[in-house]
Amino acid sequence: MTQSDRDDLRSRLTPMQYRVTQEDGTEPAFQNDHWDNKEAGIYVDVVSGEPLFSSQEKFDSGTGWPSFWAPIDAEHIVEKTDRKLFMSRTEVRSRDGDSHLGHVFPDGPQPTGMRYCINSASLRFIPVADLEKEGYGDLRRLFDS
Repeated sequence: MTQSDRDDLRSRLTPMQYRVTQEDGTEPAFQNDHWDNKEAGIYVDVVSGEPLFSSQEKFDSGTGWPSFWAPIDAEHIVEKTDRKLFMSRTEVRSRDGDSHLGHVFPDGPQPTGMRYCINSASLRFIPVADLEKEGYGDLRRLFDS
């Protein structure tokens, strides 16, 4: 990424969004925008806009961060081994934006048993009512049952 790209991101993102997505940071638990959001909609990468998670797969993990048992499309998620903090975890990044999102753990609910523990600062929430106008109308199908 060029300095110009970094400067552009700094101008578009809040300091917390930049720290989380670009510097692999972590926001405080229970003090973030989406940990307790119960509204129907999708969560997209705050940098690239790629659709990542749906409220249909969101659950209350009790951790203070938004948690999901599956992404909308696994093709938009990249998993990497993270050995920081003297342990081995699986980091989750967005494919197109290469944004640090959080980590995935094998202690989630069925049907997957996975818990994608994601920083709110890496996400932008789009309510179902706004999917069409925001350019995500094709994902309306996730909520039509």
